[in-house]
Amino acid sequence: MAHALNIAAFLLLQSAVSFSRLELRWDFINMAAALTLLSVALAAIALFFFRRRTSDLTLIYIGVFCVLYAVRLLSHLTLFRALFHHSIDFWDYLDWIITCTIILPFGLFLYQLADERLRKLLRWLLRAQALFAAWGILAVVFHSRLTLLFRLNNILVLGTFAAVVLFAVANKWRTGAQNRLSHEFRVFLGGFLVWGLFAVHANLLGLHILTGKNVEVAGFLVFVTCLGYVSAYRILGNEERLLAINKELEIARRIQSSTLPQSVPALAGLDIAARYVPMSAVAGDFYDFLYVDEKRVGILVADVTGHGVPAALIACMLKVALAGQAEHAADPAAVITGLNRALCGKFEEHFVTAAYLFVDLENRLVRYSAAGHPPMMLVVRGADKTREIDENGLMLGLFPEAEYSSQEIRVNPGDRFLLYTDGVFEAHNPAQEEFGKARCREFLEAHRGLPAAQFATALLDRVDEFAGHKSARAPEDDITIVVLDF
Repeated sequence: MAHALNIAAFLLLQSAVSFSRLELRWDFINMAAALTLLSVALAAIALFFFRRRTSDLTLIYIGVFCVLYAVRLLSHLTLFRALFHHSIDFWDYLDWIITCTIILPFGLFLYQLADERLRKLLRWLLRAQALFAAWGILAVVFHSRLTLLFRLNNILVLGTFAAVVLFAVANKWRTGAQNRLSHEFRVFLGGFLVWGLFAVHANLLGLHILTGKNVEVAGFLVFVTCLGYVSAYRILGNEERLLAINKELEIARRIQSSTLPQSVPALAGLDIAARYVPMSAVAGDFYDFLYVDEKRVGILVADVTGHGVPAALIACMLKVALAGQAEHAADPAAVITGLNRALCGKFEEHFVTAAYLFVDLENRLVRYSAAGHPPMMLVVRGADKTREIDENGLMLGLFPEAEYSSQEIRVNPGDRFLLYTDGVFEAHNPAQEEFGKARCREFLEAHRGLPAAQFATALLDRVDEFAGHKSARAPEDDITIVVLDF
């Protein structure tokens, strides 16, 4: 009898040791899976912040999702719990809070992936998920029974999975085979279905309908692999599109640069200097010359509202429109009127300000007309103050019947004229103060002794210094300056 009891005790001890080894192996497998997920999460988050210019938040949502899943997985492990002095209730409550909130980053990831039609549905689902998370946390605050809460969650997960499958099948049957899913969505859907099957198994275990080990983490690893592939696919696709856009912008920059004068006209008795500083690859500022002869020249400075490619295309249209006004070069009002008629009806969301100055050295006079443009500045030899010439009509491209007038001014040796776009005086410093017309006038008066080219460069440097452009602050607008010294 004693011998039989000894044998039974030995067999029970062997069974306990064997059971402990199996549990230990299982804990190590789950810990390895959790550490893998944490590594994936940290890599995704680090990659997002490394690429700070991107607005694609899928990497952030994947990272948060994997972190929450890994922490929940670790909280189930006896080895991990033994590292901390917390009660079993603490780990159960932590498990529940993560269960309530983990669906939110997943829903946000899916929202980033979906098209606009599906996003309308997902917005409602995200609101429902947020309400469920808030309800779950409040249930913990009021000490609801966790056993009941987890069972309700098991039923909710099973019901949601069944509803998603039925919705997908019904939607596919209604839309037919012609509405093909994108490659990345097919990969995502395949991984989600694999994880969903493992999740159904885990929730059936939670309801005690099935028995065995919870191996949901295996399906989740497959799903995370698919998510990683989808994110990498999107990132590479975005990079390729960005490279293509940059290449096209470079071509557009070269084309626009070719429309600008490559040199200024050389007239005896007149010194002209021009400076053109776009805020981006292509710009809405434009300047050009209508060369008549060695004594007469017309000068146009224009500014298209907005920035980028649309403004640059309109600026290129000005090149063609100005060439069509060559026969009226000596009449600024006629030139501005012709430009307005040529541009009206060509665009809706943009308009153009312009200033045109005709110089007649033989008769020692200039004629000036403008359309909604900042006033031309004039420093007369021997005068203390700067004059502003404001002969303005309506902006170009708005009303075809708009009328414009011009002003004639006598010039003498030593006079200086300054044409510019609003990027000069609207430049802001870090305190959001404008450079302003007053500073522009003061600079013009204080540096009248500089030759035209040096003055134009010095004025640009002063604006850059004021606005902090030399300390990596990007310009707020394009800048064009044309200086004329008689």
